[in-house]
Amino acid sequence: MTLLSVNLNAVAQLRNRRDLPWPSVVGLARVVLDAGASGVTVHPRPDERHIRRTDVYDLAALLETEYPEAEFNIEGYPSDDFFHLIDAVNPQQVTLVPDEPGQTTSDHGWDFRGKGNFLTSVVQRLKADGRRISLFCDPDAGLDGVTAAKATGADRIELYTGPYGGCYNDPDRAEYELAALAETARAAHAVGLGVNAGHDLTLANLPAFQAAVPGVDEASIGHGITADALLMGFDAAVRAYRAVLGS
Repeated sequence: MTLLSVNLNAVAQLRNRRDLPWPSVVGLARVVLDAGASGVTVHPRPDERHIRRTDVYDLAALLETEYPEAEFNIEGYPSDDFFHLIDAVNPQQVTLVPDEPGQTTSDHGWDFRGKGNFLTSVVQRLKADGRRISLFCDPDAGLDGVTAAKATGADRIELYTGPYGGCYNDPDRAEYELAALAETARAAHAVGLGVNAGHDLTLANLPAFQAAVPGVDEASIGHGITADALLMGFDAAVRAYRAVLGS
């Protein structure tokens, strides 16, 4: 069984097109959690082009008061501002990504060997309150990469599935990407790391991913589920993704 965490960035980005409070990030968080999502994910960026700091505080309050069993996963680069935000809301999971501030979206994992000392200090800092720490990981990191990731003290990796998601019209390339993801996931499990996954996963490509990469703990899905929700509604979209994930 793979748990579903719904990434709400696309909802916030749609809201931010106007100086208006809808669609409501908190309101749709309620919808996805009522539909059985295990939690919600946000990736606040310095320019607040989608998730705002106020959203993070509002969601933390929602989960604490109405959904105490749900998980809050906050993604981001470990800047001083990010540390302050994590300390303020204390999410159950922190996913560290190596993004530059102006990146449109995450597009690569950490260099675990080259950034090992840096990541070790960051992981130690963030795990002070018993939080789970996940590190964004390239699909072809392999045994050497995940061994270095494990050495930082992290609990999980999050497989970057963007290259696989981009193969929607190239089945041969998709098979290649799935093989790389499967190898890295096996290596992560072998060294004692949990495995999350996220980026461009959809109802169409999830079944093959689930078959090729067993043992994924959690999938964080935002763009695809939001696109499907435009057609079927968020409640139905969440239930459809949960069915594919077996959760």
